[in-house]
Amino acid sequence: MQGREMKVKTDQLTSQIIASYSVGATVQTVLDRLFAKISSEEYPLNARLPSERALASEMGVARNTVREALDVLEARKVIKRRPGSGSFVTYRSEDVPERGDSSVAMETSPLDHLVVRGILEPEMVRLAVINMTPREVWDLEQLMSKIENVHTDVAAFVKCEEEIYRKIAEGTHNPLLASCYNLTIEACRVSFRTTLLRRHLSPKRILEYQQRYNALFNAIASRDVERAVEFIKLHLIEEQKLFLQE
Repeated sequence: MQGREMKVKTDQLTSQIIASYSVGATVQTVLDRLFAKISSEEYPLNARLPSERALASEMGVARNTVREALDVLEARKVIKRRPGSGSFVTYRSEDVPERGDSSVAMETSPLDHLVVRGILEPEMVRLAVINMTPREVWDLEQLMSKIENVHTDVAAFVKCEEEIYRKIAEGTHNPLLASCYNLTIEACRVSFRTTLLRRHLSPKRILEYQQRYNALFNAIASRDVERAVEFIKLHLIEEQKLFLQE
């Protein structure tokens, strides 16, 4: 009976961890198995997980499948990746993963996320064009240079994107709007988009995104409100097309 209760508890925690994530059946299986090993302390706190290659071999799945499962576990603070070192357990079996400030982000569906972006981003860009100081425009230019140096690293590209959008949100000089958009970024990070982009963001598509962001920066730098807003609307349409492909 005790074993059955433990399984029920583990299943409930697993459900909380992957809430609002759209994953395939194979990824789901890998998530279940990995979390079971972590919650049972087969992989205890601070333990280093086997490599993606080793886990893929052990579970009989592709490395991309393992990587998607690790994306979810990291987003829910069950593990922490350290570049060059591997993935380490940060979850303790007696703790339920914290939902706190990220609860709204975790409950936001991909469609909800796109709807909110469609509402916020045109107005955010409009205010940024009007209110950004020369120093803020210069800072944004440095971020544009940074993203242009990313050619194949999807994680680095997504991180640069977040920095660009945060800088634009800050440039509105509207703290409430910036705070709302920060939550939108969090929802983007913990939901579907990073995994989706890992599948679709080829070097060619990265180049296309870089060209779009360069066009947006030029409109902001020249204080062209109409062109900047029109750009972000067109960019959102392309994001919607990418989502619909799924």
